[in-house]
Order: sequence, then C-alpha cells, then structure tokens
Amino acid sequence: MRGHVVCFGELLLRLSAPGRQLLLQSPGFEVCVGGAEANVAVSLSRFGHRARMAGAVADNALGAAATGELRRHGVDTDALQTVPGRMGLYFLTPGAIQRPSEVLYDRADSAFVRAGGGDHDWRSLLQGADWLHVSGISPALGQVAADRTLQAVRAARAAGVRVSFDGNFRPQLWKSWDGDAAGILRAIMAEADLLFASHRDIEVVLGQSFAQATAGERFLAGAQAAFAAFPRLHRMAATIRVQRSVDHHALSAIDARRDGTSHATPVHELPSIVDRIGTGDAFAAGVLHGAITGMDDADGLHFGLAAACLKHSLPGDFNLLGTAEVEAFLSGNGFDVKR
Repeated sequence: MRGHVVCFGELLLRLSAPGRQLLLQSPGFEVCVGGAEANVAVSLSRFGHRARMAGAVADNALGAAATGELRRHGVDTDALQTVPGRMGLYFLTPGAIQRPSEVLYDRADSAFVRAGGGDHDWRSLLQGADWLHVSGISPALGQVAADRTLQAVRAARAAGVRVSFDGNFRPQLWKSWDGDAAGILRAIMAEADLLFASHRDIEVVLGQSFAQATAGERFLAGAQAAFAAFPRLHRMAATIRVQRSVDHHALSAIDARRDGTSHATPVHELPSIVDRIGTGDAFAAGVLHGAITGMDDADGLHFGLAAACLKHSLPGDFNLLGTAEVEAFLSGNGFDVKR
C-alpha cells in the first residue's frame, strides 16, 4: 500500500568537521542536506510512499541545491517556496569515545524563519494526503513559524488528514526568542493523532514530573498523562536509548495506545555508530510506514526501530535504506556479503 505524506519544516545544510575532528581543526567541512521533517520525507520515499515536502528555502544556489537533493531521493518539492534570505545551517562536531557530539545552530533570520515556512494553501496542499508530519523544531524557530505550524495541523484536522507530531524539544531554539514552548507545543499536540515523544517532552508541555523507576515506566506514565490532556491523541511512541559511550548505544522502542495497550521491543546493541543524527526521524518514518501499510502496532514499532538502528550505519542526516534492508534486519539474515 502506497501512502501520501506531507512533511512541513525547514530544510537545512549540515556542515560537519571531517572525521572526528573539532570544528576548524582543519580548514574544511563535510556538507550534507538535512532537517528533521526532510529526513522523514526522504525515508518515506525510500519506503515507496509519496512524500511531499512543504516549507521555504533561500532563493539562491544553496536553496536550489538542497531542493534538488530532496528530488534526487524521490521527494515531491513543489510545495517548497523560494523566498529571500539565507539557508539555515547547523554545524556538527562529531563526538568520540567519551567526548559527546555537539550541534551549533546558525538558523537566525534564515529564509524559512523570515517567511515562517511560507504561506501555503493547506486545503489544496493536503488534498489526497493520508498524513501530515510536523515536528517541534519548526515552532521553536519563531512566532510566525509557530503560527504557521499550528495553522497546518488545524487544516489537516479539518480536512480529515491524520497528524503525526514529533516533539523534538530544542531548548536552545526556544530560548533564542523567549518562546512559550509549553503553550505552543501543547496547542499542536492537541491536534495530533500520533505523537513521537518521550516522558521529557510531556513534562515540558504539561508541567508534570515522571519519576518512575525505569525508562519504560516513565514513558507509559507520560503517555497516560498525554492521553488525558489530548482527547484526539490515539498513539504515542518513542525510542529508549542507553549510551554506553559515544560510539556504543543500546536502543529499544516502546509505544502506547489510548485503550491501554502497549508494546516494547527487545534491545539492540549498536557498538560502532557511524552517525547518530537523523535516527529518530528514521524511527518516525518506519512507524508511519507501518501505520500506512496496515501493520499491527507491534510490527510497526519493530519496523521503526529496525530503521532507526540501520540509520546509525549511514553518514549524513538521511536514511537511504529501503524496506528490503529493514526487513532483512528484522529477519536476522546475518552479516554475510550479499552477492
């Protein structure tokens, strides 16, 4: 079954120090295109769905190159408006052993921020769509972007299009303009059918504290609070990550439904991580793929986790692996060279 998903957010350029170096330790950067919502769009396209990216990019060569990169991976970019301004950037210092990775944002006054993501005819743009996917990053960029994100999810609700929302709380971005993170995120979550969030996201939005003994228990308590606060919310899902070092993580996933059912996956050890960025977006795309294709929640959760695990093996923001690779991971086909 092929689905149609519209993703709204800022398309970014990522500039990384080469190898495991510090920024400008040597005079060069490795550059790739990314952004939370764009990552989801590319992954869904790779899974065989129609993915459409909506937003605004700089009306210059950088914006054109970033847009072209999405098209190269099969994403529909007709709803990406070109506006005056600069491309949003972020700089990545890759971590190693006990030194964590570090992200430095350079997004102030970007074309997306200036335009608030663009002025879209959401009724037309969402026609025929199954899902609208947004994240908490767009509203963290400023009041206009927050208003446009809320406009988008309310338009989707009015059109009968389901809403997928990834909390993605970024305190640095909210602090830069003293935004009302709790109030704005609460309004967006109120329109969501599917929420990708941890108990920490719910703590920010609802002002509650969850101090249960295990991560799974904290997630389930947060989910119960979210279901009580947001009557339209049907399902909440998240990954649970244990960091043994920068290069070695253990990853599992958990979800919960309004009816009280929940599922949890086994833990997968990831002992030699290539790139962690975009793994949560790969998880979200995998869970959405499961929902679109009629998988039951448990199978969809396992598919999402497998996609997230595999993304750790790829440099860059995008998960470029398709359903065959994810299904091979799930079947435990081993590590022999494919010939």
